[in-house]
Amino acid sequence: MLGIIGAMDEEVSRLKEKMTDISIDKKASMDFYKGKLMGKDVVVVRSGIGKVNAGICTQILVDNYNVSAVINTGIAGSLNADINIGDIVLATDTLQHDMDATGFGYEPGVIPRMETSVFEADDELRTLAKECCERVNTDIKVFCGRVVSGDQFISDKEKKQYIHDTFEGFCTEMEGAAIAQTAYLNKIPFLIVRAISDKADDSATEDYPTFEAKAIEHSVNLMVELVGKYK
Repeated sequence: MLGIIGAMDEEVSRLKEKMTDISIDKKASMDFYKGKLMGKDVVVVRSGIGKVNAGICTQILVDNYNVSAVINTGIAGSLNADINIGDIVLATDTLQHDMDATGFGYEPGVIPRMETSVFEADDELRTLAKECCERVNTDIKVFCGRVVSGDQFISDKEKKQYIHDTFEGFCTEMEGAAIAQTAYLNKIPFLIVRAISDKADDSATEDYPTFEAKAIEHSVNLMVELVGKYK
C-alpha cells in the first residue's frame, strides 16, 4: 500500500479522479481515499497546509493503513536561480528552516535531542521518480536536492536569501519536512515531490495563482507514471 499526500484539494483531486474501487475513511478531519491507481493499492489524502497537519496525516497512514512508503506531492517556491517555475524538485533530504533553538546553542534548523534533523529521502523512489518525470514531462527540468519546510509562505527576497544561504535548499514549502520526520521515526521510506509555482521572492504572490495549475499538472503526470511503475 502506497500513501500519497497532498496539502490542498487541487493537488489530490486529479489523482482521485483516476482511482477505482474507492472507499473513504474520515480521520482527524481528513478524508482518506483508499483504492486502486494504475492497478496499485494506494491511499490518497489531503493533509491540509502546514507541518502539524502533514505530520498527523502521515502518522495515520502508518497506523491505520500500514503503508510501505509515503510520497508527498505538491508545489513549492524555488530557492535556486536555475530552477524555474514549472520545474520539479525531488528531495534528496529535508529539514525545517523555521526550527530555531539557537538560544540554547544549536545551529539553525537543528531539532534538540534528536539524532538527526536532516531526513534523507529514499534513493530508489527518487531514481524512479526522476525517470518517470523525464518521460512524461518533457517540457520541464527535473532537479534533485534539498527541500526545506516551514510554517511560512516565503515572499520576501531577504528571507529567501537567508534560507538559501543557511540551509542550501533547492525549494521551500510548508509540509515536506514534517512528513519526512514522521516517516523517519516510523522507519518507512518517503519521497517529497515539488513542482515549482513561484520564485519565493517579492513576485511570489503574483506568480502563485498564475502558475499553480501548471505546476499541479506536472505533479499529476509524474505521480500517475510513478505509481504505475512502483513495485
